[in-house]
Amino acid sequence: MKRFYGQRAYVQSAGVHNDLEIDGFAIAVCAEIGLELARHRSRSFDEMAQWGDDLSAFDLIVALSPASQRTALEMTRHAHIDVEYWPVMDPTGLGETRESKLVAYRQTREQIRARMIERFGEPEVG
Repeated sequence: MKRFYGQRAYVQSAGVHNDLEIDGFAIAVCAEIGLELARHRSRSFDEMAQWGDDLSAFDLIVALSPASQRTALEMTRHAHIDVEYWPVMDPTGLGETRESKLVAYRQTREQIRARMIERFGEPEVG
């Protein structure tokens, strides 16, 4: 999001849990399009609040899983924040070979990219 739309919006990435390492296949397929994820750290909604990111400062939460959608809806039930669920394929566990796994991750990457373009328009950069 930051790479494609620059400073047009304030963006933070968060999930239901923060104990997950960034998947190596996700790192690889994002590197193919010039996105560096190797130093990215997943964090939870709770961690965002601890670090000073107040959810009420956001206009939109995009959930990529049913669990994150439920959490976002629960956390924002008394706030005026839109929550959108973008159902995308979860590539973890798909494919038998390295190449078939990369194909699944590329499909998910492209699903997310298509949803961003549909929602926010063509990227300004990249």
